[in-house]
Amino acid sequence: MATKIRLQRHGKKGKPFYYIVVADARAPRDGRFIERLGSYNPNTNPATIDINFDKTLDWVNDGAQPTDTCRAILSYKGVMYKKHLQGGVKKGALTEDQAEAKFAAWLEQKDGKITGKKTDLVSAKDAARKAALAAEAKKKEEKAAAIVAKNTPPAEEVEEETAVAEAEEAPVAEVEETPVAEAEVEEAPGAEAEVEEAPVAEAATEEAPAAETEETPAAEADSAE
Repeated sequence: MATKIRLQRHGKKGKPFYYIVVADARAPRDGRFIERLGSYNPNTNPATIDINFDKTLDWVNDGAQPTDTCRAILSYKGVMYKKHLQGGVKKGALTEDQAEAKFAAWLEQKDGKITGKKTDLVSAKDAARKAALAAEAKKKEEKAAAIVAKNTPPAEEVEEETAVAEAEEAPVAEVEETPVAEAEVEEAPGAEAEVEEAPVAEAATEEAPAAETEETPAAEADSAE
């Protein structure tokens, strides 16, 4: 029976995850399988791969053909490289110890790459978070400055309002002082009226002696009779 190592889809729409299974080559993708070897989650960065290394290597050595995606996954985990080293041991090109040493060195190098990638991702994430915080703080400062500028009138308008206020206050003072001066001027003719009344009194005084002078001859005539 021809067997394949393939992915079996699970999860929800937009966020799938897969089981790595061994199934009959004639079975549908999500149909029955012979054995589950592990899982693959592409939703994380880097992708999360969990497989049973020894069982997967045994199935590959038994002739199970992985699909293209599964071949890439198995190469990433070192299954295909291990098979290649075992083939060299069978041909006599390598000893068992040499094959194990090469595979250990490959695993160490691979782990270093994965660790470096994770570190870079964490650093990039921190840098992006700091940049976002700085951008948000700058946006808040600009918004606050815009509000202050909106509530504060321009200097030219303030100067114009001050000049208008001073111009309005100046005429008020002149108007208040002017009626007082006019009142003083109006009071002056009153004094002249008093002065003009004085000669009238004097004229009355002058008429009195005239009357007395006329009556005196009449009295003298009576006494002569």
